[in-house]
Amino acid sequence: MQEQSIGAMLRAARQTAGLTISQVSAATRIREAMIQCLEQDDYDQCGGAFYARGHIRAVARAVGLDPEATVHLYDQQHGGAPQPMAASAVFQTDRKIHLPERRGPNWTMALGVALAIVMVFGMMRVLGGTGDQVRTGDVRVASARPSVPPNTPITETPRPTPSASAKNTVTVRIKAKRSSYVSLHDAEGHKLFSGTLKAGKTSTWRAPEKVHVLLADAGAVTVHVNGKRVKGLGGSGDVVRRAFGPQKPQER
Repeated sequence: MQEQSIGAMLRAARQTAGLTISQVSAATRIREAMIQCLEQDDYDQCGGAFYARGHIRAVARAVGLDPEATVHLYDQQHGGAPQPMAASAVFQTDRKIHLPERRGPNWTMALGVALAIVMVFGMMRVLGGTGDQVRTGDVRVASARPSVPPNTPITETPRPTPSASAKNTVTVRIKAKRSSYVSLHDAEGHKLFSGTLKAGKTSTWRAPEKVHVLLADAGAVTVHVNGKRVKGLGGSGDVVRRAFGPQKPQER
């Protein structure tokens, strides 16, 4: 099955947010006819890829989608981001002009050495720091903020800690059968992740009290909450919004 189009994502998010095309037009200052074209994947009226990307970014922000992730998906579906034009393609001469060679300081070599030093220094800073490790163990009840930074899925199963705060923690694991847009927020509305989950990828998020999940294509993913699979979320192409809480203690 094909990946969901940009227009379908924008339309589904607008309808989920309860907004009309007129309201989105007033919020973004983009004509209603242009927004209708975007939802129908018709970008010819935008005046080029540069303006189309700007319109998509503005509409995505208005309907609650991640604007950068949506533009990135548009680039993937339409041949990538615009490539800069080489100066040699603009300035061409019919014949070569031979100028007398002038020997002087080799500024090109000096600049290359300076850039190499900067790159080595940057590599040392990165390798000497904490790297790309993600902190997943601490969940502070006082601030109710998730310990996982936004847009960073947990790649390893966290070790359970026998504490009172762990009982109020919600663990959501999503596996994508095909690429689909997903969005997760914690109980206070802080974004845990918002973007396209690639086909075959499995990601896990943790947050205290509650996790709000938005699925642009419920049939494209499987969802496990606190280790148990959630059944009956919806079919292919269904936009689903659900909220999950911590696991209830078993009665003895």
